[in-house]
Amino acid sequence: MPPLLDVRDLYVEFKTRDGVVKAVNGVNYSVDAGQTLAVLGESGSGKSVTAQAIMGILDTPPGRIPSGRILFQGQDLLKLSAEARRQVRGARMAMIFQDALSSLNPVLSVGYQLAEMFRVHRGDSRKEAKAKAIELMDRVRIPAAAQRVGDFPHQFSGGMRQRIMIAMAMALEPELIIADEPTTALDVTVQAQVMELLAELQREYHMGLILITHDLGVVADVADKIAVMYAGRIVETAPVHDLYKRPAHPYTRGLLDSIPRLDHKGRELYAIKGLPPNLLRVPSGCPFHPRCPQARDVCTVEDPPLYELTERDGTPVPDRTSGCHFWKETMYGRDGAAAGRGDLGAAGADGAGDAAGDVAGDAAGERDGDRDGRDG
Repeated sequence: MPPLLDVRDLYVEFKTRDGVVKAVNGVNYSVDAGQTLAVLGESGSGKSVTAQAIMGILDTPPGRIPSGRILFQGQDLLKLSAEARRQVRGARMAMIFQDALSSLNPVLSVGYQLAEMFRVHRGDSRKEAKAKAIELMDRVRIPAAAQRVGDFPHQFSGGMRQRIMIAMAMALEPELIIADEPTTALDVTVQAQVMELLAELQREYHMGLILITHDLGVVADVADKIAVMYAGRIVETAPVHDLYKRPAHPYTRGLLDSIPRLDHKGRELYAIKGLPPNLLRVPSGCPFHPRCPQARDVCTVEDPPLYELTERDGTPVPDRTSGCHFWKETMYGRDGAAAGRGDLGAAGADGAGDAAGDVAGDAAGERDGDRDGRDG
């Protein structure tokens, strides 16, 4: 059975006065119905641009898609007319944006904006659409929905505005939701509530979910698999728990090592050295090599493909790829020592992975504790 969404060899570029910015370079990933794919990476890695290309909301010009395929239920969205694409957007796939206040129209009530989905796509009357808008607000747990349906976005808190965005995305019961940093600028408790709501709605409607985030704790708690992006390309893919336990790319390991840990109290927080590359002038070879602690001469001249990973005995590891020439050293260690940070010492790559897994477990446990506390 084909996946719900299958992105194949996607390229996106922007023409600027200084040159062509290659924002997405040959991205491949897929998501099935009922599955959550987390897309990780620093700002500027191409996560949101890929999502905008999938949704068909790129600013063109200056943006354009020179090549690639976006298959949604087997249909290539890039071959559809603008009107056909519009019928897909909202009704069959929807997006939750990271800044709810700027995404909502400030001069229209939230009820009007929710009801518009039903008037435009379903042909409902104003009265029917308003009733469904109130029902949606109730569904995402906005108190006194019938009284607040006429309120404006600025009259809601950040968490409540994000619930409105979720309600708008869920209005027509789409098969796929793309959530772009849905918990940005929210406090930890509200973040947990928003993610819990998303997970509950996903289970209820059996949707596919693409979660774009940099919060590794959120990922550990809700994702099924992960795609790590850097400089517009995928550098690693893996099932969520395997990636936390055995990262196979130095960039992924750097992200995991950057998570604050309770057992490292008093130590200086680790940070990946340097900055992401300027996409107008991406370094030759592997784009991560200027920041990589294990870079060698080959990394500066040869761009690594996405390798299919294997166990030590050569057995293929399902659903695992890495865009690193030396992924075995990153995943298994070199001569029994860790291939990444020196302070991991003789713990080895497996030990580092276990530590990262502990961090993921702690993050998930904290969220479970928060939920238990609220339920109590």
